[in-house]
Amino acid sequence: MTVELVCVGTELLLGNIVNTNAAYLAEKCALLGLSCYFQTVVGDNQERMERTIRLAVSRSDIVILSGGLGPTKDDLTKETAAEIFGRKLVEDPHTRERILNYFVRMKKENITGNNWKQALVPENAIVVDNDNGTAPGLILEEKGKRIILLPGPPNELKPMFERHIIPYLQNINSEGIYSKMVKICSIGESKAETMIADLLEAQKNPTIAPYAKTGEVHIRITARASDEEKAELMIKPIIEELYQRFGNTIFTTDENVTLEEAAVQMLREKGMKITTAESCTGGLLAGRIMNVPGASEVYQEGYITYSNQAKEKLLGVRAETLEEFGAVSRETAAEMAVGAARSAASEAALSVTGIAGPDGGTPQKPVGLVYIGCYLKGRTRVEEFHFTGNRSKNREYAVARALTILREEILKYE
Repeated sequence: MTVELVCVGTELLLGNIVNTNAAYLAEKCALLGLSCYFQTVVGDNQERMERTIRLAVSRSDIVILSGGLGPTKDDLTKETAAEIFGRKLVEDPHTRERILNYFVRMKKENITGNNWKQALVPENAIVVDNDNGTAPGLILEEKGKRIILLPGPPNELKPMFERHIIPYLQNINSEGIYSKMVKICSIGESKAETMIADLLEAQKNPTIAPYAKTGEVHIRITARASDEEKAELMIKPIIEELYQRFGNTIFTTDENVTLEEAAVQMLREKGMKITTAESCTGGLLAGRIMNVPGASEVYQEGYITYSNQAKEKLLGVRAETLEEFGAVSRETAAEMAVGAARSAASEAALSVTGIAGPDGGTPQKPVGLVYIGCYLKGRTRVEEFHFTGNRSKNREYAVARALTILREEILKYE
């Protein structure tokens, strides 16, 4: 079956809001085995919206609309969809009651009249309850075609899609899809793709798709089958082949596991504590680690040492090292890592020092130069990197590389 996405909102066209709904819906539909060939963004103009939706309905089995279901005059998605399918709008008592209860829970006594507009639904529509807002979702069916209307705010759209729309789509789609994600670090996208070039060339069903992430490469294997069990049997030999090729650079095959979660789990298994000493990343590395539930078992303290004085005072970096080699140097990164481990009495430590940009670079030490140190049980390793992004990207890449180096060093430890 084919699905088409139409995201509604002039604010999307103007770039005031990033269209994260399209990426989310496209990924979820792909996992459900639906083929998506078109995505459109249209403003809050009924004439243009009508043309867009009519075209989508003419060439796709399912059209998913997001946005334009609110109480204001420019929220016209529901009205337009109803007109296309020749449906009148009627008040749904169940939805009106839910809207009233929502405002009571929010302790809002003055309910403006336009809010009741959201209780009007097309005749014979399937009404989908919104547990996080007032505008319900809607499903319209007509001669084998389906229009699904979802609220625009992601905190409303995503729970509704997960709870109600996915089961609906699974029920109407006879062929299912199953996928597995293989996540790799320590290897760049170009090298990873080269290593599986023959698999990509020969792929049919299952399909193999590599994706570049910040400091990682993800490879999704997707199979179409009548049921999940058959799909898993189709995917299993490809996963095994990837392990043969990539070995322990694969840090997980769980869609939901992050690189920092994998690193924290390794530390937990080894019974090790870790600390961080950061300059240019300013706590970003510590934040990634502390995002992991249960990180307190392995992480107890960290240091943000942006100035030379802080590096000397908190980490014991020698003044001679800073004077001779500079704050951004292999030598300073090494002393930062060792000093952090000593100060925190931890078995492991990561240090980051560099020039994130956009200013501060020199011909000898350009913007993007970063040194990452890793101390682990008496062994110290420092790596030099030259990143080419903006300030934010350089810091993100440094964090990803630091976590990768930590993982590599733990793997070496017996």
